[in-house]
Amino acid sequence: MSESLFMRLIVFFDLPITTKAKMRAANQFRQFLLKDGYQMLQLSVYSRIVRGRDALIKHNKRLVAHLPEEGSVRCLEVTEKQFASMLILLGEKKVQEQKVNANQMLLF
Repeated sequence: MSESLFMRLIVFFDLPITTKAKMRAANQFRQFLLKDGYQMLQLSVYSRIVRGRDALIKHNKRLVAHLPEEGSVRCLEVTEKQFASMLILLGEKKVQEQKVNANQMLLF
């Protein structure tokens, strides 16, 4: 299997939390991301691995279906190779990031 079949969806968001209702909506969105297989890279930055274009389209639709009413949400699609070449300028990889390797991707 080629690594190019695997893609990463990276979701960036900035959601208002000025009221209890808005805070609840932001938390529900975060919970959706976690339940849908995303892992937190940084605060308000989540990513997940998908295999192939069909899975990418499916998860984009799921993401759109669970958007909160307010705020800013962006989604970036990159290959697993591009994601792996990301430079970390300060800090270090989280345990979740270190665990993903080619052998584990075969499970997908």
